[in-house]
Order: sequence, then structure tokens, then C-alpha cells
Amino acid sequence: MKTVSRNWVASVHVALSLIGLPHPAGTSGICRKNAISSISSLCSSTSVYMSPSAHIKARCPVYTGSDTSRFPVPDDKVDWETDWPQYKPVHYTAPTVLKKPVWADPEIGAFSPQFNSLDGSVDRRSHEGPYRIQNGNPLNPHGRTGLQGRGLLGRWGPNHAADPIVTRWKRDSSGQRVHHTNSHLPLLQFVSIKRLDCGEWAIPGGMVDPGECISQTLQREFSEEALNSLQASPSERENIQKRITELFNSEGLQVYKGYVDDPRNTDNAWMETVAVNFHDESGNSVSELPLQAGDDAGQVSWIDIDSSLALYANHLHFLETVAKKRNAHW
Repeated sequence: MKTVSRNWVASVHVALSLIGLPHPAGTSGICRKNAISSISSLCSSTSVYMSPSAHIKARCPVYTGSDTSRFPVPDDKVDWETDWPQYKPVHYTAPTVLKKPVWADPEIGAFSPQFNSLDGSVDRRSHEGPYRIQNGNPLNPHGRTGLQGRGLLGRWGPNHAADPIVTRWKRDSSGQRVHHTNSHLPLLQFVSIKRLDCGEWAIPGGMVDPGECISQTLQREFSEEALNSLQASPSERENIQKRITELFNSEGLQVYKGYVDDPRNTDNAWMETVAVNFHDESGNSVSELPLQAGDDAGQVSWIDIDSSLALYANHLHFLETVAKKRNAHW
């Protein structure tokens, strides 16, 4: 697969909170909002690009899916190398995780995970390289988040996901490519799902199962989330499998591999992903399959790729890379 290096843009600035503590905020020339005055508005804006060194959504004031407030972390205190004796992060692990489902680790102390290595079938290595361990706990490689524990994440340390970006050219009724009226470049479309947990549109994807290779995860997640293959009849499933295998066996374009600025991240658990673009050039492969949302998606649709889209996490950045590599409208 071809690797496309990250082209992160924007800067993050510091503002003062109402309670007198530094409170992170940020602006971006790419963000469609002219002014963003608080970390809350940044967390709710899905189109903000951020520097990888100062995560934004991982510092949302209230941890997603809970009433737990994070300890406020200003931009200049994110780095673990910065001495900050006053740092008192809240500890939170969601009740669903503490119930010990099969996809979750036990609490630290109840087992001895082998961090920075392949721990049995669980890959605890980070795409970012070796991460620090402090008092037996892994430390988020991108710095403080204001919250310890695992939150909603199952694994201590990196939680690996895979995001398949399936694209096609937008075509008119005669089968010709449609070009954008302003840029005059051809329009790409991608398969997008509407997440049930937050209502945001996103690239279909999911967690890498223990012992599963990334290519298997990419194919499985797309089949389950965008084509609802789990509910298909045997004959339908066979047709889906044939088309999917054909597309996913083609050379994919690796768009991103690394840390994800995700609202579920904590000081000790964080999301990482591999995003790969699979393009249906002729439009007679996956494009002909009927889209149907799976259990984890509210809706699924082919959506025109454009810089004005509002998407989950940093998915918009992935699409920008795809559009520019394929010389399509952005």
C-alpha cells in the first residue's frame, strides 16, 4: 500500500477559563467557523484540524457518554515533559467496561499486560512508536487529557481500529463523470455512515479484533456497517462477499496510520487507526451493491466529498488526502 504522510495544519491557542485556570481553545484557517472561543465549541465542531501535538477532542470538558468533567488542560501543559505538580486528573472508567466484556482488559493490578509489545493475541504496540509507562500505567503519547482510567475504551494503551474509505466517481445518467462547477474537477463520493452514539457522519470502521490483521478488519467492518452483511440471506451474503473481496484485494491507498484525536481518549487509553482508501474506478463493483446500515449505524449513504463536510473525529482530513491524491474536487 502507498503511504501518504500527514499534512497537519492549524495552530491551537490558549484562552483563560472562567474559573481562572488556563483553558484550551483553538482556531483554524480551515475551520468554517470564523471564531471559536472555547474548547467546548471545538469539541462540537467536527471540521477542525488540529496539530498532532495538541489534541482537542481528547480534552473536551465533559467526557463523552458521561457526566464526568475532565481536569482542564491548557495547551502549554499537554506535554508530559512539562512539569505540572498541580495536575489532578479525574479517574473514570465506564461501567460497561468495568463489567469485564470480552473486548476489555481487567483493571491494572488484576493482570500484567505487556505494554509496547504483542501481548498474546492483543497488540499493545503503538503506531506512534514506544510509549511511556508510569507507575504501571501507559501514558497517552500525545499528552495529558485531564482524565485517567480507560473511559469507554477497552484496552489500556492503544486501542486499534481500521477505517475503510470506499470511493467511486460521481456519474450522471449517461455514466459520465460529474465535475464540480467551481473547481472543474471530478467529484468523488464515499460511503458514509451516521453513528448511533453521537449522530455524526463518519467513515465506517471499527476495532481490530485480537489476532486479526488490518486487511481483515477493513473488509469485515465495511461489510457489517455499510452493507449489513450479518442480516443478509446466504445468497446475498455470497454476492456481497464476492464484490467486497474483489475490491479489497485491489491495491489500497493508505491514507493515515497513527493516533486519533478522539473524545474517548484518556491519559491511559487512546484510539489509533489505519485508514485505507479502496476506489471503485469503474463503478461496477461495490457501487452496484445496495447500501444498508448495520447495527452500529443509523444511516448509510454515498456522499459527495467536499471540504464543507462535517464529519466525526479527523475523518475529514482523511478525505482531503484521498481527494488530492486522486486529483478530485475538494
